[in-house]
Amino acid sequence: MTLEEWEDEISRGEKPPQEWTPLLRALWFEWKGDWETAHRIAQEQEGADAAWVHAYLHRKEGDTSNAGYWYRRAGRVIPRESLSDEWRLLAGHLLEK
Repeated sequence: MTLEEWEDEISRGEKPPQEWTPLLRALWFEWKGDWETAHRIAQEQEGADAAWVHAYLHRKEGDTSNAGYWYRRAGRVIPRESLSDEWRLLAGHLLEK
C-alpha cells in the first residue's frame, strides 16, 4: 500500500483495520485525534520504530524532554520537519516494512 492509499484509507475509515501493524494503527488513532489510544499502543511495542512513534507522539503533545528521550531510544534526533511532515515520513517508513 502506498502512503497516498493509506492516507485515503484513514480519511474514510471508522476504525483501523486489524491487519495493520500496531504502529500503523497508533498513527491512525493519532490522526483521528485519539492521542491516548495512540500512545497506549506505541507504549506496548518494542524496538526503534516503536520508540520513534512514541517520540513523535510526545513531540506532538509538546513534551519535548520526553520526546527527546524517545528519539534517542529510536536512534534519531528531534526532527526539524513540521509535525505533519514527520507523520508522513514515519508512516511511509512503517508502510515499507
